[in-house]
Parts: sequence; structure tokens; C-alpha cells
Amino acid sequence: MEYRRVGDSGLVVSEIGFGAATFGGVGEFFGAWGDTDVEAAQHIVKRCLDAGVTLFDTADVYSDGASEEVLGAALRGIRDEVVISTKAALPTSPGDWGTSRPRLLRAVESALHRLNTDRIDLFQLHGYDAFTPIDEVLQTLETLVTQGKIRYVGASNFSGWQLMKSLARADSGHRPRYVAHQVYYSLAGRDYEWELMPLAREEGVGALVWSPLGWGRLTGKIRRGAPLPERSRLHTTADAGPPVDDERLFTIVDALEIVAAESEHTVAQVALNWLLGRPTVSSVLIGARDEAQLVQNLGAAGWRLTAEQVGRLDRASAVDAPYPYFPYYRQEGFATLNPPMV
Repeated sequence: MEYRRVGDSGLVVSEIGFGAATFGGVGEFFGAWGDTDVEAAQHIVKRCLDAGVTLFDTADVYSDGASEEVLGAALRGIRDEVVISTKAALPTSPGDWGTSRPRLLRAVESALHRLNTDRIDLFQLHGYDAFTPIDEVLQTLETLVTQGKIRYVGASNFSGWQLMKSLARADSGHRPRYVAHQVYYSLAGRDYEWELMPLAREEGVGALVWSPLGWGRLTGKIRRGAPLPERSRLHTTADAGPPVDDERLFTIVDALEIVAAESEHTVAQVALNWLLGRPTVSSVLIGARDEAQLVQNLGAAGWRLTAEQVGRLDRASAVDAPYPYFPYYRQEGFATLNPPMV
């Protein structure tokens, strides 16, 4: 297992982190991802620690807070060995949403209680709140950092201008800046590369990748001409996840299968390993409904794809650059001034 700094901060995490969204099993949407109880979570946590995983990520909306409760119980007695990341901003009940000062103060206190800890190592805003001034958000986060209740701050699912404006206001006010950006990124969804990745490298923001297997589409169980597996959560959550064209998906899966056979790894391990080699990625968050699935995903660490294999996967998953980026990739002069990062 490799360990990496999160952006330009002093926070160090394992290159593979564990996403605890499958813990709890409460609620209709976020609770539909899994129903891991405390006993099963303890076994999963031990497997993670044995493999060198140090980062455990959750959020207040996962299973209506039950994910944090189960994770906190599973980490009892080993709190100092791990990095806990959680998030808040999305609605947890009618009228209780956003990142206003009272909401953030309440959210952090509640998370500390559910996680059974005295501090959160990385606290991230789960989305951008356009109703609350950025300065109010940053002032509140500064208060929580000063109090020792959170150690580092980050964002999740921000657009480029939202993240850049927040970083600029943090710098001008000498307040804690976001060191992490939790983002969707996979071979099936490479939008992160056009704006957010260059911004992250320029500003020293580390990417924590969620849904690295393309919302369950790159597990190796979905193939051209084959029916959707019975256990797949895509039966109930496909419409809520990031979209991907079927033909493009199957082209990617075809390439993954070839590389998997060459490297003697699974399709999922190859898809995860590809992400581990991308610029700005600090950690790739994997989930698991059971230990068998966890062990398979952990097998993505400890080896690297060849440059030729990476190139093949890049080409299979490539999409046209959107405006205003496409001129830089079509005209030689612009390409020289603005070389692609990937």
C-alpha cells in the first residue's frame, strides 16, 4: 500500500481508502447501498487495516447517520490508527440542509457523537451551498478547526469556479483552505480531467475519488450482450448515478478485459489501478458489501499497469474535450501552450 499526502497538506492517507456508505442500511437511497452491521463492519475494518488502509470515509446522509454510527463502533479502540473523513451539506431531514453556520456547527457535533470520537480528521462539504456566503462557511470551519473538532477541511462535488472562489476567499482571509476535493472519477466518467484536475494540481488540492468503478459498471460483471446481474444495485440506482453511453461502456469493458487477462488481475482491479496512476489523486475510495468483495478490490494496490496498457485504456475511454478546451487539443500552437495533463 502506498501512502500519499492529500494535496499540499500534511495529511497523509492510504492510496486506497474505504467508503463506508454500505454501513447501516437505513433509508431509501443512501441506505440501499448495503446493510453492514457493526459485527460485519469490524471484520471489514480489520481486513482494511491488515492491507494497510488508513482512510475511512462516510457522511451524515449515508443511512441517515447510521453509517457514521456503525463506523464509529467498528473503530472503537483503534481510533488513533486511522484517518476519519465525513461530510455534511446534503439534506438529512426537511429544512435541515446546507452549510450555514448553525447547520455546520450542529452537523459536526452530531457527527462527533455518532462516530464516538473527539475529532474529525477531514471534514468535507458534501456540496456547494449557494444560499450561504462563502465567508460565513469559511469562518465557521475556521472556528471548528481552532476548537480542534476538525483537523482538515475539504469539499465534494464542487464545480471549478465554486472551488476556486472558495480557495481564493480562504487565502485572502487567512482561513483554512480546502485540501481535498471528493469527486466522481472513473474510466467511464473522465469529466474531472478537463477543469477540476488542472485546478487541483495548480492549487494543491488532492482528489479523493468516489464511485471509482463507474457506479458499479466496471466490476467485470457487466458485459456486452449479458443481462444485468441480479445483485447489482444498478437495478434501483442507475438513474441516480452518473450516466454513460452503453456503447462507450462496453468499449471500455472490452479493453479492461484484455488488460485484466494480460496482467492476471480482475477487471475491477485494473479499473482501480488505472485511477491510482492519475495526476492529483490522493486516494481511491472503495466500497464493499462483504469481505470477499473487499479483498478483491484491495487487490488493486501493490502493482502498476504498464504505460502501454494505460495508453490502451486511455484511448478506449477517451471522449471529445468540451468547450472551451477542445481548441487546445485540435490546434498545434494551443496544444504547445496548454499541454494536456493526461
